[in-house]
Amino acid sequence: MTLHPQAAQFLKEIEEKAPPAWSDMPLEEARLGYSNMLPYFGQPQAMHEVQTVQWTEHARARVYRPSDRRPLPVIVYFHGGGWVLGDIDTHDALCRRLANETQSCVVSVDYRLAPEAAYPHPFDDCFAATIRAAERAEEFGFDPQRIIVAGDSAGGNLAAAVAIRARDSAGPKLHAQVLIYPVVSPAADTKSYEEFATGFGLTRQAMKWFWEQYLGESAHADLQTTKPYASLLGHELAGLPPTLILTAEYDVLRDEGEAFAASLASANVRGRSKRYPGMLHAFLHLSSLFDSAETAFADITDFLRSLD
Repeated sequence: MTLHPQAAQFLKEIEEKAPPAWSDMPLEEARLGYSNMLPYFGQPQAMHEVQTVQWTEHARARVYRPSDRRPLPVIVYFHGGGWVLGDIDTHDALCRRLANETQSCVVSVDYRLAPEAAYPHPFDDCFAATIRAAERAEEFGFDPQRIIVAGDSAGGNLAAAVAIRARDSAGPKLHAQVLIYPVVSPAADTKSYEEFATGFGLTRQAMKWFWEQYLGESAHADLQTTKPYASLLGHELAGLPPTLILTAEYDVLRDEGEAFAASLASANVRGRSKRYPGMLHAFLHLSSLFDSAETAFADITDFLRSLD
């Protein structure tokens, strides 16, 4: 399919504004620029209850409750932004809508950011936050049998890594994982990386830079030995929870996300994978711009309901 007209319009606006690359800006300026995109992220929906609390030693979380019914499933959500950008505010509208659409509580985790806190700190924060969701299930009215991890882009990488570690370490038993155009590998060598390297929003150069910030000094080391939960490659995948993977057609991350979905299927992990035609990376997060975001939220809801 050709580029969706809404995607083409968005790319035209970016080209006209000609913003510098994330890697060419001071970190604080880049983070402020990302936060200033809030109008693109959708109108925050009303919520029955929202609390921002110190969730673990190192991470706050924003807890969304769509109704007073108890217990509700809980989605532990990890925001995107290349492990460098973003926070619970940039993903507030997304998490509110996710809570309302799925009728689940959402715990949005404000994990530490790279490069100040490179791997394993963001990952450790996300894993600790997932354990905490299980520990505080009764207090917050979560269903301990329906704990879901989810995230977009780098957050999808963190969610999948948390699921793998939870299985490896007899951590919380997860009901499902939802990976939204997830980052899988630092290799940047797939066909989609070649086809969409520049000119389609997220670039290959940006992803390489994000990986360098996340991995720190050992960016080119043997990750399976030195940083086993950074890349999702090389892991045994059997025994992981049911998984939904969403990808965008015009996204450098498309092929690695779909290859990860195929590997999960080969390991007999129950799940679904769906490519959204004509779409760019972050289309769901940019819900005020892309009608396909509405379809994606509905697909997430349908997948989670199919597990009940």
